[in-house]
Amino acid sequence: MFRYLSLALCFVLGSTALMAENKEQGRLENCGVVMQEVLDVPDNIPRELLEKAECVIVIPSMTKVALGIGGSYGRGAMVCRSGKTFNGPWGAPAMYALEGGSFGLQLGAESTDVVLLVMNNRGVDALLSSKVKLGANLSAAAGPKGRNAEASTDASLRAEILSYSRSRGLFAGVSLEGTSLRPDDDASEQVYGRKMTARTIVTGKPISVPASGRHLVDVLEKNAPYNESKKTSAR
Repeated sequence: MFRYLSLALCFVLGSTALMAENKEQGRLENCGVVMQEVLDVPDNIPRELLEKAECVIVIPSMTKVALGIGGSYGRGAMVCRSGKTFNGPWGAPAMYALEGGSFGLQLGAESTDVVLLVMNNRGVDALLSSKVKLGANLSAAAGPKGRNAEASTDASLRAEILSYSRSRGLFAGVSLEGTSLRPDDDASEQVYGRKMTARTIVTGKPISVPASGRHLVDVLEKNAPYNESKKTSAR
């Protein structure tokens, strides 16, 4: 009897671990779907801004939660360009979590997809180090949209992070000041099958992109294969 109970317990624990792994891999796959759908919107992220981004963070289905006065929470992934100066091909994704005060999801929607562009090295380094609060530790602004970035304000041009949201079919720049971003290393472990920090994934030895992250990386490679800010500065 003890033997059968032990076998049953091992089966349950193994099934639970597999479900957790599949959940995080499914979340990462969904990041690729969301990024593709956002870029298919006619009035989407200006290509010239995407081409200058060092990293892109995708949070599918950011959700309102009841935490006293209200709040928001979501999980997703960050993909950065490879190389010491972030001028190489897009690398492997690291999992991230976004949480904090309510920022007014569009039209009162209960969930919305969020896309963040990390525009410079300082922004990347801060995000790889620890939990950061947008608007305090890092400057953030609602990103302009359209075929070009001519509508950019001085604030968005200086911002380290540009943020966008999509809900109920509507796509727009959105302010995320007051929310926090942090590496979700437990989720990354579920994706890769071993413990790795976000910094190791992004800046360490090259890591193969997992199958669940291939769609997201392919979408970025197709739409912004080169870091145009680095090309411009090198001229």
